[in-house]
Amino acid sequence: MLPRSEPTIEGPLAFPSAPVYRLPPNACDSHCHVFGPAAQFPFAPDRTFTPPDVPLSSLRRLHDALGFERAVIVQSASHGRDHAVLVDALRTGRGRYRGVALIGLDTPDRELAALHEEGVRGVRLQFMSHLGPPPSDDEIVQYAHKIAPYGWHLEIHVSGTGAADRYEVISSLPGRVVIDHLGRVDLAQGLDSAAIRAIERLLDTGNVWLKLSSTYRVSTQGAPYDDANELAARYAAHNPDRVVWGTDYPHPNLHAAMPDDGVLVDGIPAIVPSTAGQQKLLVDNPSELFDF
Repeated sequence: MLPRSEPTIEGPLAFPSAPVYRLPPNACDSHCHVFGPAAQFPFAPDRTFTPPDVPLSSLRRLHDALGFERAVIVQSASHGRDHAVLVDALRTGRGRYRGVALIGLDTPDRELAALHEEGVRGVRLQFMSHLGPPPSDDEIVQYAHKIAPYGWHLEIHVSGTGAADRYEVISSLPGRVVIDHLGRVDLAQGLDSAAIRAIERLLDTGNVWLKLSSTYRVSTQGAPYDDANELAARYAAHNPDRVVWGTDYPHPNLHAAMPDDGVLVDGIPAIVPSTAGQQKLLVDNPSELFDF
């Protein structure tokens, strides 16, 4: 039985306010999505949620308004392993975009090679219950070895103590690993929780990177998300060479007030105050990690 066709993006997807902060040239939104349009790019039959259409044209308007010249488009679970929508976006924005795919251990190597040519530079693994069953530790290792020939990173989407629970396997993986959305730790436990310290130890390995994205999902305070920005600032100060920033537009599976992307951008100087640090966060680090 298909999931109900109702938006999981709640509230109006309003156009953002104009940010006060001016992004540097070649700034990269390191985590965003494209949904449909379903008439052209159908959603997966076995999807666990059905988003409204948010096509590439909407993403481009957002980035033009905010000042992003580059972006990393992450394949949505709603589209599953059919990457037609992602490939279309990569071809349309050739040189402007990189992609993160969703694959299986049975995905043929020829398909990975083709995705690499289109601009895919990573694979995402989901550990969120609403997105289906997670891979085992053994499967995580298998994925890492499968993508190693392409130099891709393995992107880990966890929450709570997820990064700490999988510390041993993450720290042992060959190649680069990226943890999504500040690790989606529980900020109610404070800024010095075991989960946060585990992520900092992972950043110390040199192979693990962290997306300072979705501050609004982590914050316990709401906009302008000062507590989550403080957490992001702690991570950025801990290892400024291993952090990137993203919007997570259009904010899927959010059952709360929709964030204003202009407000999110205006939080960047609170995370990294210096111009040199902002250049690293928004330009230099994404260039290295995503092979721009």
